[in-house]
Amino acid sequence: MKKTSLVIMAAGIGSRFGGGIKQLEPLGPNGEVIMEYSIHDALEAGFNKVVFIIRKEMEDYFKEVVGDKISSICEVAYAYQNIEDLPAGFTNPPERKKPWGTGQAVLSCKGIVNEPFMVINADDYYGKEAFKSIHDFLVSENEPIKEYNFAMAGFILKNTLSDNGGVTRGVCSDKDGYLTNVVETGNLVKTATGAGVANEDGTVTPIDENVYVSMNMWGLTPDFIDLLEGGFIEFLSDPNLNQLKGEYLLPGVIGELVTSGKASVKILETNDKWFGVTYGEDKYAVKEEFLKLHANGTYPKTLY
Repeated sequence: MKKTSLVIMAAGIGSRFGGGIKQLEPLGPNGEVIMEYSIHDALEAGFNKVVFIIRKEMEDYFKEVVGDKISSICEVAYAYQNIEDLPAGFTNPPERKKPWGTGQAVLSCKGIVNEPFMVINADDYYGKEAFKSIHDFLVSENEPIKEYNFAMAGFILKNTLSDNGGVTRGVCSDKDGYLTNVVETGNLVKTATGAGVANEDGTVTPIDENVYVSMNMWGLTPDFIDLLEGGFIEFLSDPNLNQLKGEYLLPGVIGELVTSGKASVKILETNDKWFGVTYGEDKYAVKEEFLKLHANGTYPKTLY
């Protein structure tokens, strides 16, 4: 069996969520956290290694809640995202409090992930379909199209919006099933007619609710991690970068590879409905959704 890893980004700081560590919020009927469902679906799809990207200070609690449980059923490894972990010649601004984004997160896996992998957010529920589609892509003998050949789960925007406020999504353009551009777009909200982007002046700019969006669910190859290293140096060298809030983000990196002609990204459409905990208020709806998924047999009474 070909080795494939599920990489879970769990080091982020949920500034809109409120108190506690949102990635470890118990939301399932038996106290499960969201990433436990993702792990269940990934193992079912054929992934055989799980890599957790966390902050070092949360390690003991993380292992107590999730890590030790998962290490008893499959191979587990840890990568640590550290705000101070920058390339030689760069220093972290003392006022900066949050990590440098999802690109830095995956870069922390250098030397740990040496096989095809899928990367996801810890606090998003994706449904089963995309795990199977991306795993099948990673293990198949795909004819190389570009220098880098990746895949992404193409969620439908209307299936990824929150009832409690604006969300950020990578809004995608495509041609013949392949990504042509991805634009990180914030303040995406539900509207009476579908979806839109909420502007600072209170207006809302309509957007097609059926457009593909990236939910940071990518099928990647290990050479992508090496590529991230050089890209991070370029990012930090940008004189226009806001060093206090700027983030090195996967959609931006991958989008640039696509537009420069270096990478192909196959869009694997999924019609599953996303849910997650962007806001503290989201957790009540998420608990109800998990109750339904256990009741209808999507998941067994206990996951593991």
